[in-house]
Amino acid sequence: MSRFGLREPRLTASIRTEVVDGLSVGLRVVGSPGTSGPVFVLVHGIGVSMRYYRPLAERLAEHGAVYLVDMPGYGSQRRPNRDVSISDHADVLARVLEREDIIDPVLVGHSMGAQIVSDLAARHPHVSDRIVLLGPTLMRGERTLLRSALRLGLDMLREPVRANAIVVSDYLLRCRPPWYLAQLPHLLRDRMEDRMESLTGRVLVVRGDKDPVVNTEWARTLADLAPYGRVEEVPGAHVIMYTAPDELARLILAHSER
Repeated sequence: MSRFGLREPRLTASIRTEVVDGLSVGLRVVGSPGTSGPVFVLVHGIGVSMRYYRPLAERLAEHGAVYLVDMPGYGSQRRPNRDVSISDHADVLARVLEREDIIDPVLVGHSMGAQIVSDLAARHPHVSDRIVLLGPTLMRGERTLLRSALRLGLDMLREPVRANAIVVSDYLLRCRPPWYLAQLPHLLRDRMEDRMESLTGRVLVVRGDKDPVVNTEWARTLADLAPYGRVEEVPGAHVIMYTAPDELARLILAHSER
């Protein structure tokens, strides 16, 4: 157990890289691919990497194969030499999943990762019929640099030290400020609510009950817009996959059932 009451992650699989149209995606597989259990694909948010998903991945791997993802320019992956939009991320991820023969996974996206996953589900509906949006950014009326920075700063005051250490080190040392700033306009311009009605699969929206980035009204709005959507809350702020992995795993596992 860690000093924050979390079991230490036991993920030792190496990261492999898939390159599609000049964009590289890192994959780390946890669990046993090819078994009868569900398959989970976990997509991170802006500035960070697969690392903060480890506690949740460990829980889900007890029930099926888990694919942790580093999107182009993030974590283990080199910075692209061109601009990459939300839709570009979604397209390259869809191609990688097809190349890896990952059939109908449960797609889980956090923060900007929720934007990527929802875009993928809207334009590539054959990839998955089960979508999980964790702390989906950004709320209407908050899509400015100042407002988002203030809410992110408030969130850091509510997160444990270990979670902040992972996020800050990813931002500064792995993603690095130039790529973060190049990606930020795409996050701010994206209107996830405009595509929720087109999602044909089941959608689960989850927020932390102390999340200053995503309030209850916004989470409920997105869930209500989806034809088969529902909303849940778990204890914690924005980085709930790190701080509430047991509660979150139970919700995702229930959502994965057919």
